[in-house]
Amino acid sequence: MSLAQVHYTSAAPGDEGTAGRFTAVGPGVSGALLAEIEPLVRYELPGGVPERPSDGELRSLPQAFGYFALSDGSRLVARSAPVRDTGGTGAGVRFHAHAVHLPPGVPLPGDRLPVEAWRSPHWVAVTPGGATPDPLALPPGPAAVSEGLDDFAVSRGPWLAAVLADLRRASDAEAAGRPVALVERQCADVARWLGLASVTLPRESAERLTFTTYTRRPGSSASRVVGVGPEDAGAARAAGLRVHECAGPAPAGSTEDVWATTAARVWRSRSPELFREARELPGEPFAAGPLAVTALCAGIALGPDGRAAAAGWAADRPYALDARRTGRLVEAIASPGIDDRTAAEFDAAGRLFGALEGRCPASVTAPLAAMLVTEAVRGGNGSLELPRRDAFAGPEGAEVAERLGPEILTELADTAGSRSVARTVQLLRVARLLGVDGTESLPGVVDRLAPALLAEASVAQEGPPGFAPALLELLDEQFEVRTALLGALDRIAPQDPGAVARFLERVALPFTGTQALPHLRMCAEVPEAMATLGGDRAAVWHRVLRAAGLSPFAEPLVLRTAVGLVWEDRAPTVEEARLLLDAATSDSHRVAGTWARLVDAALSTSAAGTSATGTSAAGTSATGTDEAARLAHDLLRGFPGEIGGRERAGLLLLDLVRELRTGAPEPGWAERVRTLCAQAEPVEPALRERAHAALVERLLAPDRPGAELYDFVHGADAELIAAYDRTARTASVRARLRTQPAYAADCFTVWTAHPHAGRAWPPVAAALLDDVLRPAVRGMSAEDVAEVEATVGRTGSSGRADAFRDWNRSSTLGRLGRRIAGRVRRG
Repeated sequence: MSLAQVHYTSAAPGDEGTAGRFTAVGPGVSGALLAEIEPLVRYELPGGVPERPSDGELRSLPQAFGYFALSDGSRLVARSAPVRDTGGTGAGVRFHAHAVHLPPGVPLPGDRLPVEAWRSPHWVAVTPGGATPDPLALPPGPAAVSEGLDDFAVSRGPWLAAVLADLRRASDAEAAGRPVALVERQCADVARWLGLASVTLPRESAERLTFTTYTRRPGSSASRVVGVGPEDAGAARAAGLRVHECAGPAPAGSTEDVWATTAARVWRSRSPELFREARELPGEPFAAGPLAVTALCAGIALGPDGRAAAAGWAADRPYALDARRTGRLVEAIASPGIDDRTAAEFDAAGRLFGALEGRCPASVTAPLAAMLVTEAVRGGNGSLELPRRDAFAGPEGAEVAERLGPEILTELADTAGSRSVARTVQLLRVARLLGVDGTESLPGVVDRLAPALLAEASVAQEGPPGFAPALLELLDEQFEVRTALLGALDRIAPQDPGAVARFLERVALPFTGTQALPHLRMCAEVPEAMATLGGDRAAVWHRVLRAAGLSPFAEPLVLRTAVGLVWEDRAPTVEEARLLLDAATSDSHRVAGTWARLVDAALSTSAAGTSATGTSAAGTSATGTDEAARLAHDLLRGFPGEIGGRERAGLLLLDLVRELRTGAPEPGWAERVRTLCAQAEPVEPALRERAHAALVERLLAPDRPGAELYDFVHGADAELIAAYDRTARTASVRARLRTQPAYAADCFTVWTAHPHAGRAWPPVAAALLDDVLRPAVRGMSAEDVAEVEATVGRTGSSGRADAFRDWNRSSTLGRLGRRIAGRVRRG
C-alpha cells in the first residue's frame, strides 16, 4: 500500500517568530498528528557552521534520521537534512524534513525494519510539486547490514558489549530506564549502531527501539536512543542519559551482561548469521546460553562467563542439540588451551557432564570428565560434582590416573601444610575415581582429617558445614575410609566429647554398622537424652553410659566421655559426684581422669553451700557442705597420689571441717586451718569462711581442749578472732548463755582469762562480755546468777568468783543508778 508522506521546511530568512512550516501533507495525517510531528522533525545546526558553507561543508553536516512512536499508535520514519537556501542571496542554510507515516500495524514496504531505510535514495530534500503530494511508495534502500557493519563492529570493539547491553534494555517494553546517548562524530555511525541492534535483537525488540541519529537537545528527545556529537556529550550526561562516548578513548572496565559480551564476540568474529541461528534454540530472548552455545559450536572463543552459560544451558536441555553440535560444545568447553576457567564454569561443566553421562558415548564425555578431575586435583575446587567411577574405565581414564595419581598421593601424605576438610575429601574421592591406591597413607590422612572436621565445623554458621554433603558421599562410597575415620573420631571423642556431640548434631555420620564406636554412640545419644530427661543429669548420665554398650570397668574412658557430655561446662553437684565415684573403681576414675571432676565437685559445693556470714545459707546447703566434706575424705583416700597442690589443701580443709564438727581432730586446730588456707590459695572465700566457722564453733563448745583455745587466742589471727566474734553473737550462742548457767560461767572465764593476748583478742573479749554475756546474765533469775558465780568459783578460783561478782555488781549498780536518775528528772 502507499504510505502518506509529510514535508516540512524551516522558516526562510526574515520570517521571524516561526520555526518552519509543513509544505506538503499526505492524506490521512490529521492536524493533531502534525502538531505532534513538528517538534520531532525540527533540525538544529551543529556549532561552528559557517554562515555561507561550501558544497563540501554542506554535505558533511549531520542528517537526523529517526523512528518515532506517535500517541495514536502510529509511527513515523523521518529524515531531516540541511539544504542551501536558494532564496535571497543564496548563501544561507535551511533544513528540509521528509517523513513517512506508518499507520498502526502497517510495516514499511518489504516488511523491512525502519533503520534499513536510512540509506534509501527516495528521501528528498525539496517539496514535490503541488500543495499535497501524491502517496508515494518508499521501497527500502540496501539493507543496513549489507555494507560494512562487520567492519564497523570490529572498529567499535571496546564499546560493543556495553552499547549492545544498553540497546537491549532500551528495547524492553517494560523498561523505564534512562535513554541511551551514542556519541559519534558522524551521524551515519549512529545509524550503524542501530543497524547492529537490528541484527542482534529479536525483531519485536528492534521494532520497539525508537531513535534519532542526531539531535542538539538530547534531554528533551522522546526517543529511546539518541545520537549526539562530541560537543553535546556533556549535555546528554547532565540530562541523565546513559552516555557512550564512542568518539573518544576506549572505555575502562567491562559489562557483566553475559548475553551482550557474547554478542560482541560474535560481531568481532564477523558471524552475524549466528544470531538468527541462536534464536532458533529454546530459551528466553536474551538468555546468554543459546547464543553462547551457537558461538562455541561455530568455533568462536568465549570467556568463562560465556562458557559457563553455554554449559548450564546445555545441561538443562541435554536433548536440544544434535550429536555433532554436542561434540563440538564439549570440545570447546574442555579445550586444554583454556586457562581462565572459574568455579562457576567448572560447576556448570559438572552439571553438563551429569546430564550427558549415559546419553552420549564415553568418548564424547571423556574430555569433560578429565577436565573436572584435573581441576579437582590441581585447582582445589571442592564444590565440583565429580563424575562416576565408570567414566574412567577406558584408556582416557588410565591416562588421567597416570598423570594425577602421584600428585594426589603426595598431597595426601603431606603433613606440613594446612589442608581444608573439603580438599582432603575431594582428593580421597578423586583417588577412588581414578583407581589410585592410597592404602598406606590412609591412617595418617584420617588421623589429620578427624580433628579438622571438628575444628571447621565449630567456626561454621548454623546448619551443616559446607563440606558435609561431599563428606557423606565419601563415606558412602568408600567403606575403608568410613571405618578408619569413624574409628579416629571415636578415639578423640573422650578428649572433647562436647565438640563431637555438636558435630554429630550437624552432620549425621553413618555409624550404625558393626563397629563398636562407644564414644561416638554416646555423643549421638546425649541430645535426645537431655531433651527427654531435662535437668536430671544423673538420669542423662546413666542413659548416655548405656548407649556406649561397654562397662566403665572394662573401658574406663567411657567415664570421661559421659562426664564430659553431661557436665561439659560445669562441675557436678556433690550428690552427682558421689554417684560417679560409686559407679566405678578408683582405678577406672584414675585412668579416665574423671577424679579431677570429683575434686571440682567437692570444692565447688563447699563454696556454694555457705552464706556470707560463714554459716550455711539453708539447711540443705549445710547438708550439701557436710556431704562435700565426706566426699573430700573419700577422694583423699582414693586418689592419694593424684591429688596435690591447692586442690589437696582444699580437700584437707573440708575434711578438717568434717572432723571439727563430728569427730576428734588432731591437736593444733587453729594452726592447721591457717596452714591449709594458705596452701589452698586462692581459696574460695566461702570455703575459708566454712573452715573458720567450724573451728570457732568447736572453740565455743564447753568441751573444747584448753590448749586449743589457748593456741587460738595467742595466735593473734585477726580473721579467726573476727569469725569467733561473729559466731559468739549468733542467736544460738545467746540462747545457750541465757539458759545454761554453766555455759555462761565458762564463757566468762574464757573472755576474762587472757587480757594481754596480743592486740586482736582483748577488745573482742571485752566487747563480748559487755554486748553478749551481760545481757544474758541480766535476763537470768537470781538462782541462775548464783549458779554462774558458783561455777566460776569451782572451775577457776575464789578470785575469779570475786571478779564475776564485781563485774555483775557494776552492771547492777549501773542499772540502779540509771533508774534513780530517771526518777529525779521526772520529779
